[in-house]
Amino acid sequence: MSPKLNFKIIGLGKPIIILHGLFGMLDNWLNMAKRLEDAGHMVVLVDQRDHGRSEHTNDFSYPLLADDLLHFMEENWIHEAVLIGHSMGGKTGLQFISEHEDMISKFIAIDIGPKKYMGGHQDVFDALFSVDITHLQSRNEAESVMMTKLHDYGTVQFLMKNLTRKKEGGFEWKMNLPLLFAKYENILEGIVFSQPCLTETCFIRGEKSNYILDDDMGDILNVIPNSQFITIPDAGHWIHVDNPNELFNQINDFIRH
Repeated sequence: MSPKLNFKIIGLGKPIIILHGLFGMLDNWLNMAKRLEDAGHMVVLVDQRDHGRSEHTNDFSYPLLADDLLHFMEENWIHEAVLIGHSMGGKTGLQFISEHEDMISKFIAIDIGPKKYMGGHQDVFDALFSVDITHLQSRNEAESVMMTKLHDYGTVQFLMKNLTRKKEGGFEWKMNLPLLFAKYENILEGIVFSQPCLTETCFIRGEKSNYILDDDMGDILNVIPNSQFITIPDAGHWIHVDNPNELFNQINDFIRH
């Protein structure tokens, strides 16, 4: 049984589904969704399982995330869509087109490829677990604790969006932090294509990011031959934060042509 996924629909027209990355939520992509709405699109923002306001589960892998998306599309009568996925959301998208390419007219993978990645979030997990969530008195306290671990205001603010007050008092994380930590190896896992996928695909990378290397492009074209690659200047892994204008232009251009 697939978990109940929280979602938000903005605008009218053919659907564009956007999937966020690890520790993220649909709100991260709200500004981009509004710009796409203004350009005449309907945007469906989704919280993936164990993130945002979606249901918490006891397992986490890309086959499961892709299955969640399949059930979500079927339940909401979305027979075909443009799919956009950032980081972990992009991996979900890659898994999905490997299984259901007929349901996706175009796919945009933002700063992620199908390969297996090495770890890189241990400091983030350390910072999150260093917050004594059961005795936390204020948001400022959580922010201060995480700053001592991460020393990066932007990352801490991004993570703070996960902190929410409980109705009965106190705080909790929106995301299923223990499960994401336990299943972190699954999040790093590569996507295996049993045969080439012909979905028209655009890989968008940040100029300052090392998630998609020049050396990766040949391997990607072997499994997704209808791929193009775009590099966004002045942007790291969080392209939608670093250079939202250029990212919007590239997304809108790719969807329209």
